[in-house]
Amino acid sequence: MEQALAVGIAQYRMRGNVAENVEVAKALISEACSLGAEIVCLPELFAYYYFPQKREIPRSKLQEFARYFTSIVEELREVCISHEVSLVAGSLVENHENSYYNTSVLIDENGNVVGKYRKTHIPSDECYHEDSCFDAGSHDFRPFMLRGVEVGVLICFDQWFPEPVRAYALNGAKLVFYPTAIGWVSGIAQTEGNWKEAWEVIQRGHAIANSVPIVTVNRIGVEDRITFWGSSFIVDQFGSVIARMGIEEEGVVVRRVDLRLGEKIREGWGFFRGRRPELYSRVTT
Repeated sequence: MEQALAVGIAQYRMRGNVAENVEVAKALISEACSLGAEIVCLPELFAYYYFPQKREIPRSKLQEFARYFTSIVEELREVCISHEVSLVAGSLVENHENSYYNTSVLIDENGNVVGKYRKTHIPSDECYHEDSCFDAGSHDFRPFMLRGVEVGVLICFDQWFPEPVRAYALNGAKLVFYPTAIGWVSGIAQTEGNWKEAWEVIQRGHAIANSVPIVTVNRIGVEDRITFWGSSFIVDQFGSVIARMGIEEEGVVVRRVDLRLGEKIREGWGFFRGRRPELYSRVTT
């Protein structure tokens, strides 16, 4: 396994059409590579405006978006080959066996598609009506191999649940990515507390509890009622933020992530050694 990995995060504002968004993504991947990135992550639904803000999405619109899936993946494969970079391709609309999924595609530096992750937790909330668009994926949370490293991929709403990242870590993941699309919604007060703060804190907690670095990549800009808060970040295995982008910052950041730290923390603090799985049956009922 690699001892360290140069990870790039690409945060940007979505443009008016799919082709333009894909071109921006490709340019940012290229920029990250110029800074030494070995693996780059894009945001959730990086090729489109965040269309699930509306509850009723015409099936024809999903069909239109899904038709781009193969061509976008092919373009990204070519970028990976030309720059010898691996990619967590945010997520795209995928039509598979007459079901629509919010799907992340993983591509290695040789342009091989090494796997797909279909979002397993689907939000149903004001301005986040993904349940009206997408089917829930099924996944055994076995890691994917990129750059000789076992990595996990989860998407946005998945980040609020402790079980998927724990399952990935138990299955050997050394790094977990969260392509994301999240922000403030006009007309909804933050009565529970600070949404953005909670969003970061819970993911830092995942990193510590599972001794894995977490890479979260959000979008920016105002789309209808949502102001996406950007703030993409990378945290190490003890929850320390080693990179954070601004709320309105468009561009890339590359950081070298020490993969050896996880084993040291896990063993030193006993986070896995001290587990009592025989007591946790309630978690799966």
